[in-house]
Amino acid sequence: MDLDADRRELTISRQLVETEEGMLALPPKSTASQRTIALDSETLRLLRELERLQRRGLGPGWHVTGPIFCKPDGGPLHPDYLSYHFHKLIVASGLPPIRLHDLRHGAATLALASGADLRVVKGLLGHASIVLTADVYTSVLPQLYHDSARAMAQMVLRAARRTARRVRRGHTVEV
Repeated sequence: MDLDADRRELTISRQLVETEEGMLALPPKSTASQRTIALDSETLRLLRELERLQRRGLGPGWHVTGPIFCKPDGGPLHPDYLSYHFHKLIVASGLPPIRLHDLRHGAATLALASGADLRVVKGLLGHASIVLTADVYTSVLPQLYHDSARAMAQMVLRAARRTARRVRRGHTVEV
């Protein structure tokens, strides 16, 4: 991952993969997985704070080109490490079981609920096809269907009111 703090963007260009030779940073599995994600100001603030703490803790061992999330020695975290510790946090919190990977689904659901376009969610998740995004996520939020129905009804009613005003003023309306 490459962080561009000035543009508030995070580019996913590599992933850690466990191989027979050990952990290797390789390109993501598809070209769609290589993507740039826009960051909100709070996330950027937290990433900058993490960088500051790492820089202070690692001293000369810290590298600007190193991983954003790293071990105390500056090396990359094993992917299973995050899943293991996430599971421990979930159990300790008393929350219902959820996998770290499930947070992707949560992010997609929240993005859709906030009004994000399906193409934006597709890009956020790194899906190659909008069909996959639509098939998996559009059924998640029934509220979106109600919101859409309400918005369409309001649009039709506004147009009907404009038409009714023109008719009352004596203008002819062609159908």
